[in-house]
Amino acid sequence: MRVQIGQRELDMGSRYLTELRDANDLLGDVNALRNRLQEDGYLLIRGFHDREAVLRARREVLERLYEQGKLDSSYPLEEGIIGPDNKGFMSQGLNLEMPRLLDVVNSPRVMGFFDEFLGGPSLTYDVKWLRGVPQNEFSGAHYDIVYMGRGTKNVYTTWTPIGDVSYEMGGLALCLGSQHFDKIKETYGQMDVDRDNVVGWFSNDPIEVVDKFGGQWATTEFQAGDAIIFGMYIMHGSVTNTSNRYRISVDTRYQLASEPVDERWYGEKPKMHYAWSKGKTVSMEEARQKWGV
Repeated sequence: MRVQIGQRELDMGSRYLTELRDANDLLGDVNALRNRLQEDGYLLIRGFHDREAVLRARREVLERLYEQGKLDSSYPLEEGIIGPDNKGFMSQGLNLEMPRLLDVVNSPRVMGFFDEFLGGPSLTYDVKWLRGVPQNEFSGAHYDIVYMGRGTKNVYTTWTPIGDVSYEMGGLALCLGSQHFDKIKETYGQMDVDRDNVVGWFSNDPIEVVDKFGGQWATTEFQAGDAIIFGMYIMHGSVTNTSNRYRISVDTRYQLASEPVDERWYGEKPKMHYAWSKGKTVSMEEARQKWGV
């Protein structure tokens, strides 16, 4: 089995790529879940969300895409076939005007999980990140901390596929062990994209990351309802979407309500990215040369 990440094709089971393992056998044991997250850097939970609720949210998103002319109208809506322009989309905002999607990621089921996992009342960032990845596109390797590091560092991303996602559709990929890349954490991991105006992706080449720093990439196929939870310091990106269908997913963030919150993403009027990509942007190549990584 070969999986494409960026422009590279990686063999499943090689030194570069393996399968993500789920943590469903640990559900009900919060200490075991915390230990697994510490050990692996992530929790893959199958059926974390209600599947039917996710499928309702998927239809809501597809209806929006149809209205915007992004779907191939010669196919049924639910297939999510990309239109001839092959345009992706990225929506971030307070509510996205998609109540069915918010019913999934803000549900009592999700908030209750984080209350227990974090050991106290939790909150979720008001801003949500909804993506539709078109054909031949992917996300490069990055840490989330560079985008949202002004509050507590104990923020957890939940990546939720909005629908079933095959290998060809380009699901999430994590670099196992990258939470221990100390040199990268001390340099790139201290960056703030709004303060430093540096391109956010650390690398577009998964092989370069493994050869130079170690670790191993991991991915899997996903079903509607699955989710991956991970912290701010694990390198991740996505498999390239080589299919003709949109890969739709949403990123949401959770933390203890008692800890400092990054004001860019929370409150009645979040700042969001107010300086990044405005004016002269520093390339990652230039920044990495300066950092010596």
